Amino acid sequence: MYDAIAFAGGGNRCYWQGGFFEAASEKIDLKAPLMTAVSAGSFALSYSLLGIGPRVRELVIAGCGPHLKNMDIKGWRAGKALYPVGPMYLDLLRNVFDDAALAKLQSLADIHVGVARLPRGVPPILGAALGVGAYQIEKKLFHPVHPTFGRKLGISQEFVRVRDLKRASELHNLIIASGGVPPFMPVTKIGERPAFDGGLVDNVPVLPLEPVERAGGKTLVLLTRRYKKIPEIAGRTYVQPSQPIPISQFDITNAEGFRQAYELGLRDGKAFAGAA
Repeated sequence: MYDAIAFAGGGNRCYWQGGFFEAASEKIDLKAPLMTAVSAGSFALSYSLLGIGPRVRELVIAGCGPHLKNMDIKGWRAGKALYPVGPMYLDLLRNVFDDAALAKLQSLADIHVGVARLPRGVPPILGAALGVGAYQIEKKLFHPVHPTFGRKLGISQEFVRVRDLKRASELHNLIIASGGVPPFMPVTKIGERPAFDGGLVDNVPVLPLEPVERAGGKTLVLLTRRYKKIPEIAGRTYVQPSQPIPISQFDITNAEGFRQAYELGLRDGKAFAGAA
């Protein structure tokens, strides 16, 4: 039905995309030849294509909750990560994506995952902090679907093809890097250079879609937040949640929030497929 589909980033909000994909796929085909994603959208895209959303949600909901702390000072003093979300995310990726899963993903679609590259010579932590700050300011002041401040700081966006990966560990690193926002996530190298959250440039990864649209193809973009004004692009359909998703990006204490994000996605996906 679509020639290309993009999954926006958004941390935990991306569980909405999993629910949407699952419900909409019951009536329409959402396995496009080209699929793109950034940040946690790359995780949602991958498990959705593989059809393992129920297993992923079971693991996440069982592993998160009020028994955890988003910032664990006691654990940090004992030598563990100050922000447990990073190690937990990596463990989850290792649990659900093995070499067989990577091979299946590569056979299902040409998947492009966006990462951000800082200007050469800029320290990783400082550059990432500036990028996150610029992104947050622009979103709060102007609410654009496609921000521009990151590019003005010299941050560039690069897309990595999943079909070029050789091992599942490379997929794990790519997904971590694409959502890499220090200090919540570790600094991860893709190639010889550190790579960061692709959302530092654009949280909605449409660059690979543009050649498809110019050739007359149909594309679908799955957002994870609500916007007052959606761009009108020939051939492109944006879908946003019907209401704000009730969970913050890196919160590992709100198990019910994961469930609500998924269930909202189910409702929205069913409504979308019914109107298609």
